[in-house]
Amino acid sequence: MRDAPKLTTRQQQILQFIAQRLESNGAPPTRAEIAGHFGFKSANAAEEHLRALARKGAIELRSGAARGIRLHHAAGDAPPMLTLPIVGRVAAGAPILAQECVESQVRVDPTLFSQPPDYLLRVRGLSMSGIGILEGDLLAVRRAREAHNGQIVVARIGGEVTVKRFRRTRQGIELHPENPDFRPIIVDGSEDFAIEGLAVGLLRCGGL
Repeated sequence: MRDAPKLTTRQQQILQFIAQRLESNGAPPTRAEIAGHFGFKSANAAEEHLRALARKGAIELRSGAARGIRLHHAAGDAPPMLTLPIVGRVAAGAPILAQECVESQVRVDPTLFSQPPDYLLRVRGLSMSGIGILEGDLLAVRRAREAHNGQIVVARIGGEVTVKRFRRTRQGIELHPENPDFRPIIVDGSEDFAIEGLAVGLLRCGGL
């Protein structure tokens, strides 16, 4: 197989910028946006770099569209990084991804997770320490409304959000901790209950 053409440092930077905008906005940047980001004097300079990237096979340019840029990922290339919100404390009754609950945004490697997550939830407490989910860790969560027995879920009970192992029995729903110092939560139907998502991975906080 022929080696991919080598990109210059500037071309690599522009390619990364395009990938970032695709991840964060769902669309590539315009020539003017590229020029503004890199301090080019005009959009023509951005166009020249894009044409060079196209000649090297890194992107495809589509004529007649201001955002007509398509990335090419060769076999074996790493997928684009994910930009995920970090959710801190969730106020009672507030949506998980409400603005006041989001601490910041972070870029992460999607191959770290079993499935693509929608957000990272900062873990509070030690109720799941028995399986290595510790205070301050970032739990990768995929939004979902249903769960199977044994899955680790983010659940809302009476306005509070908790991370537990889900189990459905004939008597109802139980949320089990992974720490003998904590007792299971029995959902008896008298409180509002909803599954907010499923755990698909874990990151040590590392100061994030």
